[in-house]
Amino acid sequence: MFVLDKHGTPLQPTTPARARKLLASGRAVVARHTPFVIRLKDRTANHSEVAGVEIGIDPGSKHTGIAVFTTVTGERRGRYSIQLDHRGATIRKKLEQRAAYRRGRRSRNLRYRAPRFLNRTRPKGWLPPSLQHRVDTTTSWVDRLARWVRVTAVHVERVAFDTNAISAGRPLEGAEYQHGTLHGMEVREYLLAKFGRACVYCGAMGVPLNIDHIRPRSRGGSDRVANLTLACIPCNQTKGNRPVEEFAPKRAAEILKRAKAPLRDATAVNATRWALWRALDARMPTRTASGGRTKWNRTRCALPKTHTLDALAVGTLDTVTVWPRTVLVIGATGRGQYARTRTDKHGFPRLRLPRVKQFFGFATGDLVRAVVPSGKNTGTHTGRVAVRSSGSFAVRTASGLYTARHKHFRLLQRADGYAYTRQPEGTTP
Repeated sequence: MFVLDKHGTPLQPTTPARARKLLASGRAVVARHTPFVIRLKDRTANHSEVAGVEIGIDPGSKHTGIAVFTTVTGERRGRYSIQLDHRGATIRKKLEQRAAYRRGRRSRNLRYRAPRFLNRTRPKGWLPPSLQHRVDTTTSWVDRLARWVRVTAVHVERVAFDTNAISAGRPLEGAEYQHGTLHGMEVREYLLAKFGRACVYCGAMGVPLNIDHIRPRSRGGSDRVANLTLACIPCNQTKGNRPVEEFAPKRAAEILKRAKAPLRDATAVNATRWALWRALDARMPTRTASGGRTKWNRTRCALPKTHTLDALAVGTLDTVTVWPRTVLVIGATGRGQYARTRTDKHGFPRLRLPRVKQFFGFATGDLVRAVVPSGKNTGTHTGRVAVRSSGSFAVRTASGLYTARHKHFRLLQRADGYAYTRQPEGTTP
């Protein structure tokens, strides 16, 4: 739990049990519901020992893992885990929809709209809104955490794999590509990203994959990454030293094409990671690492594969001894919209929304607790509320959608553009 002093200055985080004791004794009050933050009434930062924490970030296309941890003599101890769910796909869909509406209006018998061609310039480092959203959301939550706890350093993945560690400007020698070292882990991570974590011959997924030579070394093939692919154990053993044209003649052209194709998706992710690193480095000391090193650390520490545990394993470390068993899942929902109408499939308004957004003291997106005494929705439900002018509200929780009258609702936290749920560590989205 995060702790603030009487003036709002962050102190060292504490355990939930101690936070309950401080609240029960009257020494602290609740400053924020989710994430849970308390404020002490009889303590200042000048009279407290604050060692600070570090933050690990594992950027992803749909989800970003954030881990708050402390480091003691090389041992990392996880204190708080956050999985940040992005809405980049929604943003892209909205932009494409808006562009379609504009193109459609130009072709209909409406007021003439002159097309805009190259009259807009993009600044250096520009990213599409769907990608910039990931950078802005992640940095926003790092800033929030810095308000609740003293952050001494940030560890972030800047690239998915280190190209210098793959070949260092030379072909791999001997069996270097398959050794269980960081060098080999970078190569494996590169191939997993390139071939979709599946066997290129039979398409098997979720099974152990070997690194296979497309053209065997006994037939003149090299150890360069361009000649490596992924194969399951049965396919690898059956193929032996045969060329791909002989072993899989129907798929040979596709495999060779994929082996030579650049990683466009990975390049886009890497571009976002670089933008994220620049944004974080302008705020506080930021240390970078590669995705291959993260996987090597996670495998060495026997950690499950999750976004939050990857964030805990980012960078240079000796071992991980403690990690949270519960993850706070934060979904980016936005803060609503300015439009007061809904459109049909052609982009024309079909209904109008009320000008006010609050009804009976609640607004859509507020975090509430509904205690329903009777009816089919009997029980206590905590989640985001959707308000209506009629007074019949709906609350969405992890278990479903429930409706009740406004008098049964209690406000916990005003809407801030995010939805909060919890899940056990080790649960993948």
